[in-house]
Amino acid sequence: MADPKPLTGEPGGLSTLVRAALPVVPGVNRLPGVRKAPARDFSGLAYSREDVVVERARVDAYAGVCGFPRKDVVPVTYPHLLAFPLHMAIMGDPAFPYPAIGMVHVENTITSHRAIGIGERLDVTTSVGEPRPHARGVLLDFVTSVSADDGTAWESTSTYLRRGRTIDGDPSAGLEVLDPPTGGVQWRLPADLGRTYASVSGDANPIHLYPLTAKALGFERQIAHGMWTLARSVAAIENRLPGAVTVEVAFKKPVFLPGTVSYASRRDDSGWTFAMTSPKDGSPHLLGRTTPA
Repeated sequence: MADPKPLTGEPGGLSTLVRAALPVVPGVNRLPGVRKAPARDFSGLAYSREDVVVERARVDAYAGVCGFPRKDVVPVTYPHLLAFPLHMAIMGDPAFPYPAIGMVHVENTITSHRAIGIGERLDVTTSVGEPRPHARGVLLDFVTSVSADDGTAWESTSTYLRRGRTIDGDPSAGLEVLDPPTGGVQWRLPADLGRTYASVSGDANPIHLYPLTAKALGFERQIAHGMWTLARSVAAIENRLPGAVTVEVAFKKPVFLPGTVSYASRRDDSGWTFAMTSPKDGSPHLLGRTTPA
């Protein structure tokens, strides 16, 4: 894989979103600079951001939307926001063979090695390698490293499914969370949750915003961001997690907005197991677990 490309322009700005959407527009997707390279030629791609300042106003806004308390260190899930512009830059790059529209976030693993303080300056790198086989298409692992002068502070792997033709190999079984907890509390989620989270995260995917924009992409109405469901789930047990922790989740059924979800967590020998489910039939929206890092 080549050295990471530096991210230029405003991170997560409108131009990044437009570049990510153009490859699904008939005719436009054949233009130079938009046309995607053949999947068979893809061996990997990386982007980076240097000297990124952790800003209190943005951290506090994110914490408020996701249910975290205000602190002088960031929530465990917050550094994903620093990496998200890199995800979009990779997906919008003509060398990346798959359009961003239609990529489905199916799993996420976060390892926080230490607390990250407000005001820290960080270097962020995200890379993606060759696709892996899946029963319904291919999987792509977006691997992020957030580092400071003392080394790597935070890492994550965001796994996306691209439905369609698969490749040779044995499909991965994926994350399995055995005997997830049931019952728990119910949370009522407002219709504008997707827009509120988009305003603090920069993730303005149309499927999260309004019924009309979601229907245009095949959903009956807007759905909650998967990373919001992860953040809200971790916020519920945040004060019981160790300083160095790994959080693994599998995203299952979408959460339609407005809506109601059930959340339950259970202390296990090695950490916590948690689940966000439908109060109607118990089907899972998200299953997760934590372990000390």
